[in-house]
Amino acid sequence: MLSKRTADAGLATCSKAVIAVTAVFLLLPVVMTVIMSFDSRDVLGPFPPPNLSTKWFVKFFHNDYLWSGFYTSLSLATATTTVAVTCGSCAALAMSRMPPQWRDYFTTAFLSPLVLPGVIIGFALLIVFSSVSGLPTFMKLLAGHLIVTIPFTVRMTLIGLAGISATFREAAMSLGANERQAFFTITLPLARNSIAAGAIFAFAISMDDLTVSLFLSDFKTYPLPVALVSLMRSNFNLTLAAASVFLMGLTVIILIVLDRALGLERAIGHGDQRT
Repeated sequence: MLSKRTADAGLATCSKAVIAVTAVFLLLPVVMTVIMSFDSRDVLGPFPPPNLSTKWFVKFFHNDYLWSGFYTSLSLATATTTVAVTCGSCAALAMSRMPPQWRDYFTTAFLSPLVLPGVIIGFALLIVFSSVSGLPTFMKLLAGHLIVTIPFTVRMTLIGLAGISATFREAAMSLGANERQAFFTITLPLARNSIAAGAIFAFAISMDDLTVSLFLSDFKTYPLPVALVSLMRSNFNLTLAAASVFLMGLTVIILIVLDRALGLERAIGHGDQRT
């Protein structure tokens, strides 16, 4: 009995150590980036910085090249999220009512971009759009971002719809509601958090996408990740760290707003509505 307790205590200690090491591994680059963004030196030097300053943030906020990329990313992520949530939710609703054998085929087709490297998707789209003249660069970027975000909205919506019993819709229709009314009064409210979770993933992935965007951008229309990579190659300095901290802060603000509006735990983790 004593040896079993000792083994359990040792296993618990090892588990805590693994959790602590994993947390440090994940958070250390973020912490170092935040600290280095306040470095007062003119060039990148050893960590930690000897003095702190906000000059890199000032340079970032006055960098028209980066801000142009940020505005493009924000507009692109907003448009991508809107279209991806609409198309993904409609596709998920249709698939949830298909026979199982057909649902599996369509689910595999919609989720297939998740297993393709972004380089392949970007290069394939570059070849396709090279034969189309007059198409705005923003629309090319939107098409590329939709390919990599719609699978997430479909998957998250399917998870939510799987927890909604069909008897709810049948009960509403037996009380006189038609299909449209049953959808807007029963299905949509119950699947709201799943759809919101898909929107969160779509927005975050679109804001962060680099691989596909590299193939579809030009010198006038480019998202922020492409601008950061270009700046890193031409003039590497800690403005990149300031921009990264700005994006992290923006992400935290969005998560706080979503947590207040929807409840982040409910939006990401879905309860089963079958009972």
